[in-house]
Amino acid sequence: MEQKKESGAPGSEPEKKTEYSPPKGARASLSIRIGGREFPYQAEADWIILRKDEKPSAEMFYTRYSVDGVEDRPVTFVFNGGPGSSSVYLHFGALGPRRAVFGPRGEPLPPPHKLADNQETWLRFTDLVFIDPIGTGLSRMIPDPEAKRDTEKKGPEEKKDVEYWGLKRDLESICEFIRKYLSRTKGWDRPVYLAGESYGGFRVAKLVRLLQQDYGVALAGAVLISPALEFALLDPSDYDDLPWVDTFPTMAGAAHFHDRARKRKQGESRREYADRAAAFAVGELLPVLAAGDLTGQARRKRTLDAAADFIGLPREIVQAKGGRVSIEHFSKNLLRDRGLVLGLYDSSATVKDPYPDRDDWSGPDPTLHVVERVFAAGVNSQLRAAIGLESDRDYSTSSDEVNENWKIDTRKHAFDSQVGATDDLRYGMSVNPHMKVYLTHGVFDLVTPYFTAERISRLMKLDVGRKRLLTVRHYDGGHMFYTWDESRKAFSRDLESFYAANPEGREG
Repeated sequence: MEQKKESGAPGSEPEKKTEYSPPKGARASLSIRIGGREFPYQAEADWIILRKDEKPSAEMFYTRYSVDGVEDRPVTFVFNGGPGSSSVYLHFGALGPRRAVFGPRGEPLPPPHKLADNQETWLRFTDLVFIDPIGTGLSRMIPDPEAKRDTEKKGPEEKKDVEYWGLKRDLESICEFIRKYLSRTKGWDRPVYLAGESYGGFRVAKLVRLLQQDYGVALAGAVLISPALEFALLDPSDYDDLPWVDTFPTMAGAAHFHDRARKRKQGESRREYADRAAAFAVGELLPVLAAGDLTGQARRKRTLDAAADFIGLPREIVQAKGGRVSIEHFSKNLLRDRGLVLGLYDSSATVKDPYPDRDDWSGPDPTLHVVERVFAAGVNSQLRAAIGLESDRDYSTSSDEVNENWKIDTRKHAFDSQVGATDDLRYGMSVNPHMKVYLTHGVFDLVTPYFTAERISRLMKLDVGRKRLLTVRHYDGGHMFYTWDESRKAFSRDLESFYAANPEGREG
């Protein structure tokens, strides 16, 4: 008897459809010692599958820490920035139950790099969910077989899919993750907080609006750590003024720290000196920057000479630059006579200049490039050894590919160039009159300077009630100020009080 063949080409085998198989997570019961006592907790490393047109499109990796038996315990979703950074820095620098070990002021120690029980972990007062955006950590796109076949037909020059590497799509993916996570864990009735650093702080301000307005997730609070709130302030030019004003108090503070502050008064502390520099920058330097040659020559010279004395650079250099001193020039030249360059992310830190004869800043940053290996060792140790995750994927702490391919996918017109998040933060605080906000920076960070937050927070036009819900506080250190021992301890204490306060700002 002749055997019937499946429909299709004569003599062909039926095409086999491969079912998508998600990666397998891991869970563990662990404990640390806090103040000499055992502190047990649950740890989970897993993925949540994001979908597009009902099909799996991406695997977003997360690490969760929780404490059993506590009713109405808050949950905090945490991410870093970049864009292109995983959550490893907040995870093992400040918030998680285990932390990377540094020197007292964030100096990396000799290898091997090990983890220690984190006495300041936020797990004491909130569950923690560390999110790695797509393309970072162990989060990946899921290849679409149909798209792959189309690419093969078009040729090898077709670019890979970078759908999630854009401002709008990135925010949507995190909203989808949070909503799925709350459903998976039955946590919709718990207090929900967000915490993000740098571009992650920008994410938080945007999500404060998007999550509550479009995804139905009410927020109890938001923590913005060294945030980049307005993109226009990150790319200064000869034709604007505010970015130069914002970095000026940080430069003055660094000059004070390195004993180059020629305007310092007898017995004046670094913070007092920086405050006086800020008042000078707003009251005297800003009008000169804005007016240019419209300012009288005598006033212009007097103001720029004073600016040079505040930040410790030669007067003739600041005069030649018209008061617009870039953070790269400052970092390269403040201690050039000693062969040292400052960190852009922590101007109190220095490293030996590998190119002392060059005028451009081109050396390693002592607070960015140097610590990468410390965090890489920590995250792999925790995930693979402590939690027991089995995956042959390499954990990407920070991806240049993601950063270089990032898109502003919100523009509708070429003139729609203002990209910022402060309006979204104000909007979110308006629709939720009970949401608390904590805004913080490191005082030595030149990349996202603390004075930006000081200015912007006073431009938000908040009413009295919402002003009470906004805390603006800064700490010694740089972009990752929490690697400083004293700053991490103070930050943890302050945030425990922040979580405990009721919406009117009183301790509850």
